[in-house]
Amino acid sequence: MRAQQGTKMHEQSRRGVCLVISAPSGAGKSTIAQALRAADPTIFTSISVTTRQPRPGEEEGVHYYFRDLATFRQMAQNGELLEWAEVFGRGYGTPKAPMEEALAAGRDVILDIDWQGHRLIREALPEDCVGLFVLPPSLEELEKRLRGRDSDSEEEIASRMQAAMGEISHWQEFDYALVNDELQSAINEARAVLTAARLARHRRKDLAALWPVEQSV
Repeated sequence: MRAQQGTKMHEQSRRGVCLVISAPSGAGKSTIAQALRAADPTIFTSISVTTRQPRPGEEEGVHYYFRDLATFRQMAQNGELLEWAEVFGRGYGTPKAPMEEALAAGRDVILDIDWQGHRLIREALPEDCVGLFVLPPSLEELEKRLRGRDSDSEEEIASRMQAAMGEISHWQEFDYALVNDELQSAINEARAVLTAARLARHRRKDLAALWPVEQSV
């Protein structure tokens, strides 16, 4: 009976984790984030705002909120975005209100964004944010993966490789780091990070209620 009560209290009182996964383009952060979400349907899916045009099959409010650049910048100015950036001429941002509602309700959120977005999220949600950086095995392997996409021009690949060097230089700002040498191992390691974050003492108000610390005499 006590165990059931504890579980119920845990579900009601644990504040959610905001796991930010960053990596250079091609290192696998989106694939890892999608795998974590697929394995746990309770994870809240934050739908980003973008200024790029919808791709075939993408729907408004399902994959992204598609806005023009002027509207996007106005949202940023009004404080409606927790983090935002313009990358390769396109704007991307994370809506603030749905994120805060999910975390307050005890739902975890996974964001796959760049190191600048991680800084902004950590500043806005210092008690909720946990940062994970995904590194490629090598720059040579990263370039191989980018070429394997068969969707970028030589100019775009060169631009992404240059950007990757800048991204990688910030990996020590994160709480955790892993090398995506083998995808399933990387997914398992990322899942372990999320589990550890969920068990952080400052989030366990349910345990504080069940096991109050008595003042020593």
